[in-house]
Amino acid sequence: MSGMPLLAPGARIALATTATASGVLALLALKPHATAPPAAAPAPQGAAQNPAAGANPQPTATGGAQGTQGTQGTRTVKGDTFQTRYGPVQVRITLTGGRLTGVDVLRAPQGNGRDQEITSFSVPQLTQEALAAQSAQIDSVSGATYTSEGYVRSLQSALDKARGG
Repeated sequence: MSGMPLLAPGARIALATTATASGVLALLALKPHATAPPAAAPAPQGAAQNPAAGANPQPTATGGAQGTQGTQGTRTVKGDTFQTRYGPVQVRITLTGGRLTGVDVLRAPQGNGRDQEITSFSVPQLTQEALAAQSAQIDSVSGATYTSEGYVRSLQSALDKARGG
């Protein structure tokens, strides 16, 4: 004997089952970001694809008019495009009577299936929070940190432009 206590057969089975289940769950929870070149994926609302290079969002020049004035005090304003690790993020806001009444995502990461999945679940949550808060002071969506940060920064730039700042 090796000096170690022997486990009863039932205890060994329970231990092996628990260890196997833990390992499988750990593997299933691990979803690394694919780095293969993306296939032609549809971008939200006609957004152009732009592979991300930086780890943190950085503003890029957007140029052009800051917004359009509509009837009855409604206007739209484009935020700056922010480059995230996984792709660009840009929003356009709609203000009616000075209130934030809409946020449209013009550009968001769409490079692969995982990017599309993250964008599809995070953007509606971010938009709902922005409309409720009437500001860019919103929480990031868990699992979509980079997209959330780009969204918030583009939203804040649009709000600043709308308010003349």
